[in-house]
Amino acid sequence: MSEAPNAAQATYWNEQAGPTWVEFQTPLDRQLEPLGRRVMSELALDGARVLDVGCGAGATSLALADAVGPRGSVLGVDVSQPLLDAARRRAEGRANLRFEQADAQTFSFEPGAFDAVFSRFGVMFFADPVAAFTNLRRALKPGGRLAFVCWQAPSENPIMVLPMQAALPLVGTPPAPPEPGAPGPFAFADAERVRGILAAAGFDDIAIAPHNEKIGGGGLQDALNVALKVGPLGALLRENPDQRDAVVSAVRDALAAHEGPDGVKLDSATWIVTARAPA
Repeated sequence: MSEAPNAAQATYWNEQAGPTWVEFQTPLDRQLEPLGRRVMSELALDGARVLDVGCGAGATSLALADAVGPRGSVLGVDVSQPLLDAARRRAEGRANLRFEQADAQTFSFEPGAFDAVFSRFGVMFFADPVAAFTNLRRALKPGGRLAFVCWQAPSENPIMVLPMQAALPLVGTPPAPPEPGAPGPFAFADAERVRGILAAAGFDDIAIAPHNEKIGGGGLQDALNVALKVGPLGALLRENPDQRDAVVSAVRDALAAHEGPDGVKLDSATWIVTARAPA
């Protein structure tokens, strides 16, 4: 039997990343919330039926459920059972919100079931993005809207790379970067590639706008904890345990330089992507 298209991502988000994101749910939600809110502003949500792709621990699904109101509904999908368990706990009692463990590339959504498809950093991990977005287009009603946010290049995102940059002088060579466009956080850094994927998937009215905003997860200790556990720096520390104290000190100092009255905030650079299913 052949392996499912996104099996490696499912394993990673169930066994490694998912439990870590649940542990740091609060600061991560705080950090990413403004970017999710910015994408939601692109959609007419009152009374809408919305699909939240890569819903994670449910923060965006909860916000969408508030926005659609009792006449609307939200389905959050994710491949990670630990994240969905957290999402369901948070959403208990919400009549207009439900969750499904599903790979959005291959799941059999009811055709035309949704007025809108939304994602906050949940669509960059597909093995075959054209197939995935074709599947999502079919799930939209004619004229339905797609809106998501994704990262620009790592070099434009201190929020993502500053901790690793602070650590590298102490631990040497970082992990080899993925091939451009490979599934991962920066798979959609090339806006023209994203445009081509959506066009090939059958979307119309494609728009890709840059968005720059300082974001953060709270105070210095929260920022440090997230930096040391979420992403590749944690793996690098496990490989260099003798340098842990020095790395922690260097990362703390790098983050402290960006601490203000409302916590540690760093520059982020994203794309706000919108498109429409053909009417």
